[in-house]
Amino acid sequence: MKKIYAILAALALALPMFGQNGRELYNKYSDLPGVSAVYISPAMFRLIGRIPDVELADEDVNLTPIIKSMSGFYLLSTENADTGEKLYKEVSGNLKKSKYELLMEAKEDGEAMRLYSIGDEKTVTSLLMLAKDGAETTFLTIDGQMDRAKLEEVIASAAAD
Repeated sequence: MKKIYAILAALALALPMFGQNGRELYNKYSDLPGVSAVYISPAMFRLIGRIPDVELADEDVNLTPIIKSMSGFYLLSTENADTGEKLYKEVSGNLKKSKYELLMEAKEDGEAMRLYSIGDEKTVTSLLMLAKDGAETTFLTIDGQMDRAKLEEVIASAAAD
């Protein structure tokens, strides 16, 4: 499961109800004590998109086309149990009212990670991850116009290992 986290993090370096809420959640939680927060702007993705092919170490996966299609990234992570529980409940409640589709769920030894998307058969416009491991809660959302086939290839590669 940690490999999936690593690939999602790599996507950040080298999706529309939640696009607004991702920003709102980020603004609401990012300054709270014990919360780690990362925001990557569309300008940064344009800059990253000019970099030659970005590949994962020891993997045959080229992330460049996916990175070039991204327009926003929000990450919140906390080990504060109260803050994490509030964040988890708020995101879960929003997901129930949204058009997000569950792509995958992984559970292991009390850890749970769910990956959701919005889009059509060819394009993913929003990718959302919600993970809980004991007191640690992580929320990640990526917006853009990502090619579904290429994104599924990256996710499948991560899940296979």
